[in-house]
Amino acid sequence: MSTTPSTRAADLDAADPLAPHRDLFVGAETPLVYFDGNSLGRPLRSTGPRIAAFVEETWGGRLIRGWDEQWLDLPRRVGDDIGRICLGAAPGQTIVGDSTTVLLYKAMRAAVAARPGRTEIVLDTDNFPTDRYVAAAVAEECGLTLRWIEVDLETGVHPEQLTDAVGPATALVVLSHVAYRSAWLADGPALTAIAHDAGALVLWDLSHSGGSVELALDAWDVDLAVGCTYKYLNGGPGAPAYVYVAARLIDDLQQPIRGWIGHAEPFLMGPDFAPAPGIRRMLSGTPPVLGMLAMQDMLGLLEQVGMAAVRAKSVALTGFAIELADELLAPHGVRVASPRESARRGGHVTLQHPAMREVVAALWERDVIPDYRDPGGLRLGLSPLSTSFAEVETGMVRVAEEVARRA
Repeated sequence: MSTTPSTRAADLDAADPLAPHRDLFVGAETPLVYFDGNSLGRPLRSTGPRIAAFVEETWGGRLIRGWDEQWLDLPRRVGDDIGRICLGAAPGQTIVGDSTTVLLYKAMRAAVAARPGRTEIVLDTDNFPTDRYVAAAVAEECGLTLRWIEVDLETGVHPEQLTDAVGPATALVVLSHVAYRSAWLADGPALTAIAHDAGALVLWDLSHSGGSVELALDAWDVDLAVGCTYKYLNGGPGAPAYVYVAARLIDDLQQPIRGWIGHAEPFLMGPDFAPAPGIRRMLSGTPPVLGMLAMQDMLGLLEQVGMAAVRAKSVALTGFAIELADELLAPHGVRVASPRESARRGGHVTLQHPAMREVVAALWERDVIPDYRDPGGLRLGLSPLSTSFAEVETGMVRVAEEVARRA
């Protein structure tokens, strides 16, 4: 093994079969170190021309005809692409529309209605804030109780914890597949099976795993899932989210936000609502066509590369970051607050130290862009196709310099 971090990084980049793809992303050629790909992915260079062509040719040229020609069906077609490429889902179960928050609400509200007589929603204390807030709102609306699983902030929900929490009263279990703070990678099939054994439905939040971690929703017998597209799917700021509903459940679920596009006959404009057959019933308003353009470029790249290769690169990047943290940061009191076992780690790494809020602010001034999460966590979001090992090494050296100034 090479003796210095920089030469080790160079060796890893030279051996990386995915390294050439980095040049496909805007800004990858600059000296800026981007450690926030798990919050907002870099755009692909092909995305600007795609959007420009859409404005000039499709929108400007076809105008209202575009709805009949392709736009009305775009949420389902892009949803099927996400399902096939990223989720391990057969066609007809995934659709794009609304924000992550709205789709979480729709899915939770529909799920608890599908389990009448059950009175509890089970979730963990470190689930993403939006998931917790929406679950609380649904519980308040429906007269349900939240049953909390207390978890370690550096891990997540273990099977034995879920077994203890669920029972005959459980209507729905809400879990994140990759914990937003620690990157703990949950045991999807095991936790899903435990919930099903109790007669409950499961809703998985895939926001930190879709496009970064291999998923097999159909094989795991997942009921519902929601994920965003502006992280590892590079859909851009505010890009619409997606929702997955297992085929065996779709026609029995009644989502609560009844809009014209989710009607069985949208242009009938009749007095009563009749839900569309299939996954389209999860839609409400006009499809966000512009918001689906950028993610199509990334989905094409992910399909070309394959999720197995993406995951392998992700594991290598996060493993290298942990190696450098042990070497450069541990002497200054920094602790790795993410799983060291790669099978239990998603696509980011959290480093903990009391001064990290100030460290992150200083790093942004030096064009190193991680993010901060309480308590004292600097989070490295390493998007596999746009991040190099040299970029990781450069950024970690600067992190060490800023921590040393405050140690």
